[in-house]
Amino acid sequence: MFKDRFKNQIALVTGGASGIGRAVAERLIQEGAHVVIADLNEASLKKTLDELETYGSCSSLVLDISNEGEVKEGLESIVKVFGQLDILFNSAGIVGQTATKITDYDTAVYEQVFRINQLGSFLVTKYALQHMQVRNYGRILLMASIAGKDGNPGMAGYTSTKAAVIGLVKGVGKEFAETGITVNALAPAVISTPLNLKTDPAMLQYMIDRIPMKRLGTVEESAAIACWILSKEASFNTGFVFDLSGGRAVY
Repeated sequence: MFKDRFKNQIALVTGGASGIGRAVAERLIQEGAHVVIADLNEASLKKTLDELETYGSCSSLVLDISNEGEVKEGLESIVKVFGQLDILFNSAGIVGQTATKITDYDTAVYEQVFRINQLGSFLVTKYALQHMQVRNYGRILLMASIAGKDGNPGMAGYTSTKAAVIGLVKGVGKEFAETGITVNALAPAVISTPLNLKTDPAMLQYMIDRIPMKRLGTVEESAAIACWILSKEASFNTGFVFDLSGGRAVY
């Protein structure tokens, strides 16, 4: 831990009620940030807020990142209350169908995965940047996946939307490269989170078998690298996809 690394900074963590989002929110709070924890699951959000308040300063926001009006108003409310937005970590996402060939993949499910994983990433990035560019400082980290780089069969929705997130980061990172704002992505392999409960067991084992370390990653490992990327120390990294794959990534 680095005490006061994020002192006087305001962070928004989407999907912050559980999993990687919660772990990153917890560490940001412990390192001095005020964290707005956003999630669509209101009950889980309240429970998480109660737990994380013991570590420091935080608040909550019920947010559907696929709804443009909610995203716009939600970020405006943060800046209205706190005067700034320094950090965005977008951890909200869904898996969709697994162990399912594209020929059997439900179109409605694909559209839902697209709206949350890709459109949601676009929306939170768009509106966060509008506030960050006023001060010429910001750190944006989107959640991609090794699936977006390497491809996972049977997961057409998840794989293709995470690949799209990677493209978004590479393009937008260049757009803002001459400012003090960085835009990056984190590409995990399988991390031990509640998200895995909706993954077909055979599909999950397929992914673990392809990790040279032969184990799941942890949310603590995820938070460690994420918080460095979100810090002022990571000042010469933008438009980049950081590996968190136990050796699976090959580029």
